[in-house]
Amino acid sequence: MTEPAPVPQPYSKLALLHSPTERAAEAAQQLRQCADFVPLEHADAVIAVGGDGFMLDTLHAMLDGKHIMPVFGINLGTVGFLMNPHRKTKDLAARLAKAKPIVVSPLRMDAVTQDGDAHTFCAINEVSLLRETRQTAKIEILVNGKVRIPELAGDGVLLATPVGSTAYNLSANGPILPLDSAMLALTPISPFRPRRWPGAILPDSSRVTFRVREPAKRPVAAVADQREVRDVAEVHIEIAREKCMTLLFDRGHTLDERIVAEQFVT
Repeated sequence: MTEPAPVPQPYSKLALLHSPTERAAEAAQQLRQCADFVPLEHADAVIAVGGDGFMLDTLHAMLDGKHIMPVFGINLGTVGFLMNPHRKTKDLAARLAKAKPIVVSPLRMDAVTQDGDAHTFCAINEVSLLRETRQTAKIEILVNGKVRIPELAGDGVLLATPVGSTAYNLSANGPILPLDSAMLALTPISPFRPRRWPGAILPDSSRVTFRVREPAKRPVAAVADQREVRDVAEVHIEIAREKCMTLLFDRGHTLDERIVAEQFVT
């Protein structure tokens, strides 16, 4: 009888991370019984068990560090948009061998506060500017150094990646972007003026600048995913191409397919 061919192993050293929830901890313990894992610093890929929030935390930890490696997420959260389904089987090696890689390009936000302090953060989903008080925010918008909106009045504005286009951007009535579109969504948040401006779709080679008008009276915070800088004066955003990341997905359950599917949800 012919022995089955061994499953190819594209990643020989795996690290295992999990969220602090009980369900994720139990699933991680089951995985330890069917695979050998190494410390994160010795790994060439990561298994992340949890929800989308934990996945974002994992990716940001790598962005802040020196070693960016592929991540295969297993969903033990609520939505799991960035994750793969949890299966109580010992097929992890086979799943990784067949996984489809999806390259994700994060945004880099360079923010300067009213006091002149500079802050730099990356965002996988979006960078959003939000009013801090009851006063309407007034924001000038430039694209590649050219003023496109002299004054946007409203709750704020955001710039989203294709990955983030189905998150806050969609809730703000922004467009869903195909993963391979090489585009960014520039979306107003509850705009008052220009009232009918729907936002814009920009090439991901664009450099977008937001300048806060009347910052003392109308303070604005800038948020890169979960990281907030308050009382900003000016924010510059562009793709951080040196920080590109790889997410691994089961065939037939890829992120690009889910982005398409989101457009038909009723």
